[in-house]
Amino acid sequence: MTGPPSPLIEDYLQEAETRDANTFHLPCGECTITLEDVHLQLGLPVDGDAVTGSVHSVDWGAICYELLGVIPDNINGGRIEIAWLGDTFSEPDDDSTELKKIRYARSYILQIIGGYLMPDLSRNLVHLRWLLKLVDFRAASEFSWGSAVLATLYREMCGATRPNKAKIRGCLSLLQSWARFRFLFLHPRMDHPYTFSLITRQILY
Repeated sequence: MTGPPSPLIEDYLQEAETRDANTFHLPCGECTITLEDVHLQLGLPVDGDAVTGSVHSVDWGAICYELLGVIPDNINGGRIEIAWLGDTFSEPDDDSTELKKIRYARSYILQIIGGYLMPDLSRNLVHLRWLLKLVDFRAASEFSWGSAVLATLYREMCGATRPNKAKIRGCLSLLQSWARFRFLFLHPRMDHPYTFSLITRQILY
C-alpha cells in the first residue's frame, strides 16, 4: 500500500500483529477474505513461489514476438488489449502444431488474468509482465497465483477508502461472492445447495 493510511483502516493496521492482517472493519461486520476462500472459489494454487519480478527496461515487442509469435500494433506502457488477444489467436484444432497450441494457451491465460483474476481499471488491458511468467508452463504452475490475486484485491480495497475513489481493480467477483455468503442481508434465497460453477467446470473438463 502506498501513501498514508486512511483513518478507516488505521485500526486494521495497528492490530495487524495480533489479528488477521487481511481483515477490514465494516459497519456490518468484519471482512476477511482468506487464501482458503481464493482456493475454494477460484481453484488457484495458494502454495508455492511468489509471483514477483522486475519489468523495467523490457522490450515488450520482442517479448511478444518470442512468446506469442506476433507483435501487437499498440503496446501501451507494457499493456495490450485483451480483445486483440481474442481476435488474433483462434482456438487450435487437432492438426495444429505444438507451437501454435502453446501460443494460444499463453494468450488464453493472459485473457483470464487481465479479464477476470487481476483486471485493471480499463477492464480491457492486460500487462505483459504476466506473459513473462508463462515461458514455461511447468514453472508457472509452481507459482502461488491465489496469493497474487488476493494481494491485488486487498491493495485495491485499501485504496478504495479514499473519498475520491470511484473504481478499483482486482478480482471483484471474488469479493462479491464472498460477501453474498458472509453477510446475511446480501445472501440470496436458495432452495438447493450452492456449488461453485467455475471449479465444477474445471473438474469436469
